[in-house]
Amino acid sequence: MVTIRLHNTATRAKEDFVPIDPMNVRMYVCGPTVYDRAHIGNARPVVVFDTLFRLLRHVYGKSHVTYVRNFTDVDDKINATALARKASGDPRDLEALIHERTDETIGWYHADMDALGALRPTHEPRATDYIGQMVAMIQGLIASGHAYEKDGHVLFRVRSYKDYGALSGRSVDDMIAGARVDVAPFKEDPMDFVLWKPSDADLPGWPSPWGRGRPGWHIECSAMSHELLGAAFDIHGGGLDLQFPHHENEIAQSHCAHPDEGFAKVWMHNEMLQVEGKKMSKSLGNFFTVRDVLDQGVPGEVIRFVMLSTHYGKPMDWTAEKAAQAEVTLRKWRGLVAGVEPAPTPLPGVVSALSDDLNTAGALAELHAAAGRGDFAGLLTSARLMGLLTAELGDWVRTLDLSPYADRLAALRSEAMVKKDFAGVDAMKAALMAAGVEVRISKAGVELLPGPGFDAGKLEGLK
Repeated sequence: MVTIRLHNTATRAKEDFVPIDPMNVRMYVCGPTVYDRAHIGNARPVVVFDTLFRLLRHVYGKSHVTYVRNFTDVDDKINATALARKASGDPRDLEALIHERTDETIGWYHADMDALGALRPTHEPRATDYIGQMVAMIQGLIASGHAYEKDGHVLFRVRSYKDYGALSGRSVDDMIAGARVDVAPFKEDPMDFVLWKPSDADLPGWPSPWGRGRPGWHIECSAMSHELLGAAFDIHGGGLDLQFPHHENEIAQSHCAHPDEGFAKVWMHNEMLQVEGKKMSKSLGNFFTVRDVLDQGVPGEVIRFVMLSTHYGKPMDWTAEKAAQAEVTLRKWRGLVAGVEPAPTPLPGVVSALSDDLNTAGALAELHAAAGRGDFAGLLTSARLMGLLTAELGDWVRTLDLSPYADRLAALRSEAMVKKDFAGVDAMKAALMAAGVEVRISKAGVELLPGPGFDAGKLEGLK
């Protein structure tokens, strides 16, 4: 069996991945808070862990891998959106407005991530369906002295967990000294975090031993992962921005709730995404959603290719140039594999690269090499392992045989070399380029490739 090696944030080392149970490999990835559309940076962990999901299924078998990615559907931003709708005159109660907003946003999320070729996880739990499990976990933490109730709030005693800060490599005192921490009158310690908070009549709430309220963010993932994957599972993933405090808090409360288990064995974090070399920001005008990019005419497969071109552990720079280059490559590859039967197994070099801590850039290099040597069956199967060249993502490519245009241009070029008049060649070349065709003329002949923005309709009458 293939040995997968993954960088474990918890140990700061690349390790052989040895599942707790090879017949039941389990992975949890923190999903979105569903108050608005996913921005382009939100798509990176989706593509990263979808690729890992595909690799795990290839190595251990589709029926032996369970992937959970949650939806946080209880949040102050969601509440604010629903309250704004109510203030604008919507007569429905807050619960109905919140449910409508979260259903709408989950629908957007699914559509956008489907466009990137991401498989749906095995389970996609909504936090509001697991309130009972959260309350039970909080009760256990209070009973064991790791949490306390004050003024309708329940808080986790951070200093009761001696290993707090190990994931991010910081001590509690350093965290307090280096950051602004919310010091509320109901906290015993500035670093203690909320497990449960009260809700007034204008906010969603559920009954609990501490009064009507709603859960804190961190307890949600601990309760859902425990319910769906057990107290110990193989991989926990998410963006680097979640390492602290979210994942640090998850570890603390889960280890204290189930001290003899172990929670997640491997922690993986993808680095952040930049746009044209700058941090994505609304103030810089470079903040956009996945839907924005799709609506600009960039195919989802192109977005996925660009994201796979950089190792997940490194910052990724989204640029228009990278998207254009990815489109050219994918058009070429789709032309090469058209009508080709896929190979029975992916190329060993691709599997080896992916198994080396998801070296997707190395795997793409192997695909380029396969295309170059004419192994189109291997290219197709291996690309599909990475979520590329699938039938579902192929609608954006209009297949067209460009050889008649290449033959026509070659004939014009031959005539021009005799007559020393290249006006006809230049005119046809300009028309081809205007249609988004990449024109390559060399001693070997004429090669035409569909490029970014290819429009077959503009080629009418050129033959």
